[in-house]
Amino acid sequence: MQRAKNTSFIERRWTLNKPSGKKRIQLAILLGSLGLLGPFTIDTYLPSFPTIVKDFHTTASLVQISLTSCLLGLGLGQLVIGPLSDVKGRRQPLLIFIILYLLASITCALAPNIYFLIIARFVQGFAAAGGLVISRAIVRDLYSGRELTKFFTMMVLVGNLGPIVAPVAGGGILAFTNWHGVFIALACVGAVLLFTVALKLEETLPTENRVPSNLPQIMNNFGSLFRDRTFMGYALTSGFTAAGIFAYVSGVPFVYQNIYEVTPQQFSLLFGTNGLALIIGSQLVGRFADIIPERTFLKIGLVIANLAGAGLLIALLLNGPLFAVVIPIFFFITSISIIGTTSFTLAIETQGHIAGSASALLGLLPFLLGSLTAPLVGIAGAYTGVPMGAIILGSSFLAFLSYFVLVRNATLGIQLSNDQCTVKKSSI
Repeated sequence: MQRAKNTSFIERRWTLNKPSGKKRIQLAILLGSLGLLGPFTIDTYLPSFPTIVKDFHTTASLVQISLTSCLLGLGLGQLVIGPLSDVKGRRQPLLIFIILYLLASITCALAPNIYFLIIARFVQGFAAAGGLVISRAIVRDLYSGRELTKFFTMMVLVGNLGPIVAPVAGGGILAFTNWHGVFIALACVGAVLLFTVALKLEETLPTENRVPSNLPQIMNNFGSLFRDRTFMGYALTSGFTAAGIFAYVSGVPFVYQNIYEVTPQQFSLLFGTNGLALIIGSQLVGRFADIIPERTFLKIGLVIANLAGAGLLIALLLNGPLFAVVIPIFFFITSISIIGTTSFTLAIETQGHIAGSASALLGLLPFLLGSLTAPLVGIAGAYTGVPMGAIILGSSFLAFLSYFVLVRNATLGIQLSNDQCTVKKSSI
């Protein structure tokens, strides 16, 4: 009994006293590193795609399905882990799923054929979802308002190093060993995170703030999110833009290496350079959060995404030079960072009571939609990038529609209703 009281005291102390100064930075680094599991799991093995095709005597589409299965695992994992963390707290579920990630990574390295790899990748993605969803829920446990936006952009800065480091690391590993070594390296990443979380991360969700552990309540939480038009508008905006990014992730290894004949190491550098775009976008939002409203940033990001998507598709249709493909991709990735940061903070701001479930749904849609677009990239073969360009432009336009049809119209409706109430009160 005494032990339970002590635990509760620690939980309250951590939650009510928001980390500041050096501790705030350390927490951002730790949570951002947990977010690295996603891009590391996806991006590190991308330079290995052509090699895996040859080793397993399979097709590019089947190798891309191994990416799709990982994306499905990441999406469905968040759907399970998010509500679980609302019930059980953040720390214990996180430790369990990092252990599962470590084991799944080793299993991927030992895969005897492409079908075994596809299954193992699903489990690896499912486990990696723990780091993604729980790290975001922890942020909402501790912060709100502009502080939420500022801390989230700081955390994203760390997380966005993944798309830079992961493909470069993958290409570097391939220079010394084969694709099996890539998954051994991912297992090592899991081991480091497990050790760090066990020593450094305290519980952020007090027992009294947890939701009941019953399925009807969990389903009701998700139902309330689906019925919230504004929340779903932000979620779909983020989801559709993410579908474009996953089309890029799935298609660009073949576009760069098969069409433009770059080496795995050159591909890693090109892919990693686009990670700078993620940092630029997120830091613009964090830098000017006190000056420019998040909604304005979101609109700017949507415009950039559509313009970049159109430019990319034209370049691919005309078989343009490499720089004509690289430049619009860079701007598209920049817009993704702006859209992702602002849409997440705007969506989760009012969902603090079910932050885990809200974070799970916000995480599910990008990976669910991305799992649909990733295999379509290779539908015309491994020597054309037109499907990739078309999907990126199409998904950007759908994101644009999601915001202006759901979020903007709902906001205008609320404003009109408030104005009418004001008029009635004035007349009275």
